[in-house]
Amino acid sequence: MKQLWAPWRMEYIGRPDREGACFLCEAAAAPDDRRRLVLWRGTTSFCLMNCWPYNNGHLMVAPLAHKGDLGDLSEEELLEQMRLVRRCCRGLTALMSPAGFNIGLNLGKAAGAGVPGHMHWHVVPRWEADTNFMPVVADTKVIPQSLDELWQQLRDVDAG
Repeated sequence: MKQLWAPWRMEYIGRPDREGACFLCEAAAAPDDRRRLVLWRGTTSFCLMNCWPYNNGHLMVAPLAHKGDLGDLSEEELLEQMRLVRRCCRGLTALMSPAGFNIGLNLGKAAGAGVPGHMHWHVVPRWEADTNFMPVVADTKVIPQSLDELWQQLRDVDAG
């Protein structure tokens, strides 16, 4: 049997339960964008990398304010989020040339929202045949690039 060495996962596995903490609010308020993997900020919304990505390049777009539903958003927030989703797609396309994207949000715990009180869009780049034997046989997804390296590359790409 071969082993896939992924020591960075221990931070996720061993993290304490932080009842009431919202990682999106913490990222929105943090002054150090690189440490929090925040790529772009707007007036009402922001984009950050997913620390536990489904695929290489998995980004999220969220309102700066702790809001849990589309109906809670102002027109300005909604428009800015869609513009940031578009910027994500442009940046990822310029940098990684994906064949497509999964874009969506889970509203409410029953729908799979990991943070039910703070809605966020997922932008996941996809490539032909990017699902292979690893998720099926080993319930493991291989992410081939460090988050820090991808953060810098996405910040450098002109996706405005």
